[in-house]
Amino acid sequence: MNAPLVQARGLGKAYPKVHRNADRLRALARLLFGAATGERHDVLSGVNLDVVRGESLGLIGENGAGKSTLLKLITGVLTPSCGSVRVNGTIGALLELGAGFHPEYSGRDNIAMAGALYGLEGADLRARIPDIIAFADIGDYIDEPVKHYSSGMVVRLGFAVIASLKPDLLVTDEVLAVGDESFQKKCVRWIDQYLAGGGTLILVSHSMYYVQKLCRHACWLRDGKVERYGDVFDVTQAYLAYHERKAAPVPARAEVARAGYEFSVLGVALNGVDTETPLPLEFGATLRVGIRIRSRDGRVPSVALGIVRADGTPVYGVGSEMDGATLEPGADGDYVGEVEFADLPLLPGSYTVRVHPLDPEGVRLFDTVERGIIVRGASREFGLVRLAHRWLPGAAARER
Repeated sequence: MNAPLVQARGLGKAYPKVHRNADRLRALARLLFGAATGERHDVLSGVNLDVVRGESLGLIGENGAGKSTLLKLITGVLTPSCGSVRVNGTIGALLELGAGFHPEYSGRDNIAMAGALYGLEGADLRARIPDIIAFADIGDYIDEPVKHYSSGMVVRLGFAVIASLKPDLLVTDEVLAVGDESFQKKCVRWIDQYLAGGGTLILVSHSMYYVQKLCRHACWLRDGKVERYGDVFDVTQAYLAYHERKAAPVPARAEVARAGYEFSVLGVALNGVDTETPLPLEFGATLRVGIRIRSRDGRVPSVALGIVRADGTPVYGVGSEMDGATLEPGADGDYVGEVEFADLPLLPGSYTVRVHPLDPEGVRLFDTVERGIIVRGASREFGLVRLAHRWLPGAAARER
């Protein structure tokens, strides 16, 4: 079996804390004399990663999660504080803007220098320069000093050099977010062709659209550690659900004890399971919501049911009174009902089911109980639900 193209084991990077002048002096002493290690800040810790040839891996996470640090360890820009990383092939890296370009030299001169650093010489280098200039497409600026370039022009030049080299491993850090739309499309087309030809990609991006489009696997870094690794849709959907939960408003706590309500929720079961742990569902599966309501005075309550996204965005709501449904007496003097959503059209993501008992007239609300669901599936559609649709053939003929 061939060795992975990239292999990381227990990989970590830490820096000394230097908030005060005394901290800086101690850090310098450690470098000069090998003194005992003082207080340090772990930027990355315990990362185990295998990237095989032909794989496309997206690195995702919040700012400061350690994504760029991991790329710099893989490319050799930084040395690890612990653990190891091995790369068994050539690397083409697009990391910080302008890295590797001399600001005083022209774009043409920087192309020649970059090519020489990657091992191109003489006729081979001269033969590639016209294609690199054409790919960058920055016009007369190619003969201007790089210090006069915009950030987008620098990315164009850097990506053009990498595209000409076709390395075993392409490592990029948010470059698609800097170029203009036409150049982004050109880069995406090139990456598609590169991957189709057996290339390997590690992409850092805050755009889940690009990660899902270009990568088969994803690694979510959180506070310097691997939070989740696996199929790109599973990981990115978990990451988006995490952000939706962060953005959700904190629910107000009830001032009245639930036992004192006229009507209160005794239980909510999703597909037969009553637990506060979110229920995983495949896209298009059936969801059954079983409800048990306590009635203090024996009157038959009505009930409202709502589905919201994890950040609180309403998706759908319905009530027994609206549908002319009536809860049935249960075994212990409570009232029970069950609602079924067949072929649930919710797009992959994290959602909350809310159950509210109301008086028989459906006017006053007395209680709220929530249960979570996580919808999984390979989908790059936008929004909350999938609307039934189809693409019609013969549109050109009808247009005429």
